[in-house]
Amino acid sequence: MPFIAKPVCSPAHSALFTDFYELTMAQGYWKNNMNSTAVFDMFFRRQPFAGGFSVFAGIEPLIDALTSFSFSDEDIAYLESLHFFEKEFLDYLSSFRFSGDVYSMDEGSVIFPNEPIIRVHASLIEAQIIEGLVLNTINFQSLVATKTARVWLASKKGHIMEFGLRRAQGNDGALSASRAAFIGGASGTSNTLAGKLFGIPVQGTMAHSWIMSFETELEAFETYAAQYPEKSIFLIDTYDTLGSGIKNAITVGKKLTEQGYNFGVRLDSGDIQYLSTEVRKRLDKAGLPNAYITVSNELTEEIIENLLQQNAPINSWGVGTHMVTGGDESSFTGVYKLCARFLPETGEMVTSMKFSDNPEKTTNPGIKNVWRLYDEEGSAKADILALQDEVLSTVEASAFYHPSIDYRQFSFKPSSIEPLLKKRIADGRRLGEKLDPVTTLRESRNTMLKQLETFDKTYKRFLNPHIYKVSISEKLKDLKLMHINKCIH
Repeated sequence: MPFIAKPVCSPAHSALFTDFYELTMAQGYWKNNMNSTAVFDMFFRRQPFAGGFSVFAGIEPLIDALTSFSFSDEDIAYLESLHFFEKEFLDYLSSFRFSGDVYSMDEGSVIFPNEPIIRVHASLIEAQIIEGLVLNTINFQSLVATKTARVWLASKKGHIMEFGLRRAQGNDGALSASRAAFIGGASGTSNTLAGKLFGIPVQGTMAHSWIMSFETELEAFETYAAQYPEKSIFLIDTYDTLGSGIKNAITVGKKLTEQGYNFGVRLDSGDIQYLSTEVRKRLDKAGLPNAYITVSNELTEEIIENLLQQNAPINSWGVGTHMVTGGDESSFTGVYKLCARFLPETGEMVTSMKFSDNPEKTTNPGIKNVWRLYDEEGSAKADILALQDEVLSTVEASAFYHPSIDYRQFSFKPSSIEPLLKKRIADGRRLGEKLDPVTTLRESRNTMLKQLETFDKTYKRFLNPHIYKVSISEKLKDLKLMHINKCIH
């Protein structure tokens, strides 16, 4: 029977996990009786890593947090000590619970800029207070899942081990990164707690300190092999990779092979392409063709791709720093914007649109759904933003428009259409049966694996990837133009 971990209490379950200005605005809304229904979209502005796709991650822990999000007595006491909030408002917060609806794409979905990946329907105060939680959870995990998917593709869908615990941003960052990396394609993690909580296979080899703790490198390898004959991977670069390291590994490895076990060696420094090639030659010459080579040391997707282009004989990859921190890309560009609000005086929902001196920051108004269009071969061709009362058709070709409302448009008759936003929370309660974290995580990983297969390789290349179409319907285009004209005049 698999081990099922108990949930770990997270600081994110405290409603204090929000930006202070959310609370000051909330008091303003409350004071002015402005707490009718509002609709917010979460979307992101650009692809990280100059890539052609991203991977959506974090919705499952976000749902857990939202359904238990509240102010404790200690939280209220702290807010009172700031002498900033009225007692009646603090009384209101003491019974605060998220009671709205949440729609999102499936975790593991392949996503693109400017399309809603989450849609929140709630009272204005509730929707405002949860903004920081939504963005913090989704931005970080989506960044790591995207980075890992790139690393996994660079390895030609090989065996990736996530080794990032010691370089991650704090303990929560390490756990979230392990979770997101598994969604993105990592096969295992060095983070033992992540293994317990999420059912991710835990993996590891040895540190240089193990070898340096013995009188000789050979003794270190022999002792380890005696302890773990089925899982021996010898770190061969402590002293001299091609001088003593590989020789001692072959000596011990032959004994393991005679006992019916296989083994591997690990490189953690030096010219990985040259060393792996030489190590492979020596293993083969020693009659050990099944011995495998794993490498680590500040790997990125570009380094991995380059190594394989040079035919480096590497079987698995240990990736840490750049995968769990985002490397050169420090954050995911997710934002959370109001797109509609209810007017009590008229009894209608009105659409909202943000304008900006930067045209790319202009938002799409109204309550929207996202539809993915596929051709007859099952390949994804475009994502379409349409208003909630629209239903896209496969019967005839339809015209779709560039979100910037310029001259660009295209017509397409899809073979099949998939709605991407699904209801996850209704009236503050999770919809459907809550699965254990292990099952949930594997489903999210499978979603990523399946969806990536529906996209042409040109969207997945690292250098100048093809830009996937994210377009808007004619009805949404007209609504956006109406807002623009109203603003101009």
